[in-house]
Amino acid sequence: MKIVLAGAFGNLGFEILKVLTERGHEVVAADLKEKENNGLEGKYSFRAIDATNPATLKGLCDGAEIVITTMGLTTASTRFTSYDIDYQGNLNLYREAKSAGVRKFNYISVIACKEPGAEKVPMLHAKAMMEDEILKGGMPYVIYRPTGYFYDIAKVFKPYIDKGEMQLLKGYHDIRANVVDCPDFAAFIADHMDDENAVYEVGGKETYTYEEMAKMCFRAAGKPVIIKDSPIWMFGILANLPAIKKAGKHDIILFSKWTLSHDLVGKDVTGESSFKEYIQQYFGGKN
Repeated sequence: MKIVLAGAFGNLGFEILKVLTERGHEVVAADLKEKENNGLEGKYSFRAIDATNPATLKGLCDGAEIVITTMGLTTASTRFTSYDIDYQGNLNLYREAKSAGVRKFNYISVIACKEPGAEKVPMLHAKAMMEDEILKGGMPYVIYRPTGYFYDIAKVFKPYIDKGEMQLLKGYHDIRANVVDCPDFAAFIADHMDDENAVYEVGGKETYTYEEMAKMCFRAAGKPVIIKDSPIWMFGILANLPAIKKAGKHDIILFSKWTLSHDLVGKDVTGESSFKEYIQQYFGGKN
């Protein structure tokens, strides 16, 4: 089966690319740049795209049966916003796929993007807007809403663990999440990519509070557990500081505030990977 995979060389995208090529699909891996020396050379074709520029998408989906897109803004940017990538970029791709006669569109969204209040968080609202376009667009679809990823938690927590002091929101220590490992999620996506008009809220097999996750990280690193409170209103002030806005970090801070103050537990549990074991390996210690 011919599949277009957009965002093929991000963390999740590359795991999906591995699964699709292992299963023998003909894959067009589309992204701004190709990851060099990736070990999959010769197993896919590459197409350089800039989803904010529809002209670069012309002909991308010709002959494809399924499009899978992981495209989304995940880091600070002074050039683009979530609305440019998560919404308009994916909408440009959707329109190209529809005009090419693609029969199924797979979109990687995020859990809780349509909960009350999420419209105030650009990184959530942009994905919710794209979901709305898919629902009204007429092309069969699969929407995946992951809870978060193992590597994201480890990456976000690491500076605090290195410093020896973790900050959690006051009154929100018991907020829970069942984050999922990218290889497990990639397999889930490939398993369900041909389902009919489905929406999945995908998480891993282990559910922890953020306090439990923080303690796990400290212990894996062999450090004393030091967790302090940060008032939730501080995030709003921080997000609107001129220096933060200038650095393109405003949306990320609002997203962090949301994730640390809302339960993110996916009902569609997948994979056998252990978050606890991942943390132990990541921080190089023993729990």
